[in-house]
Amino acid sequence: MSEGDPRTSLHDMRALAHPLRVRILTLLTDSAMSAAEVARELGGTQANVSYHLRKLFDAGLLDMVEEVPIRGGVAKRYRHRPHRSRPHRDRAMLTELTRRSALRAAHGTASDAELWVDPDLWQETVEAVRALSERMHRAAQPPHTPGTVRVSTTISLFEMEPGEARGGLRGDRG
Repeated sequence: MSEGDPRTSLHDMRALAHPLRVRILTLLTDSAMSAAEVARELGGTQANVSYHLRKLFDAGLLDMVEEVPIRGGVAKRYRHRPHRSRPHRDRAMLTELTRRSALRAAHGTASDAELWVDPDLWQETVEAVRALSERMHRAAQPPHTPGTVRVSTTISLFEMEPGEARGGLRGDRG
């Protein structure tokens, strides 16, 4: 199936239909883990996590980055590369973002705004956020590494379409 093929779109949506799969993608963002490691981190069974890892791998959302010998067997370690995600991940991530928002502690920051800004400032801001995001991904450690803290980052910056400037209420003039 090719990228523009409607079957690819349906396959991607099915791969992201289960909330556990979205959590797995988030956990495996730039950090390789086996099914057993993911199961321990998320509090699930290895068999269940293995099933979901296969579904994500088959959809092309995970890379198998290494095979590690463990107790006479082989553990496959997977990693998610966020830049390879397809647009359908946005809907699934909304559910995950809602779950994480409920967990947000007093330590952290959040911002939501619809603004009009100078185009140069906009470009500068986008580049700065992209650099910070890349820095966080490069610095990511395996779960529970001593001296680390577990964090959640969600960053979404985009230019609004001209008709959306009033919240999409163009025809609502009573």
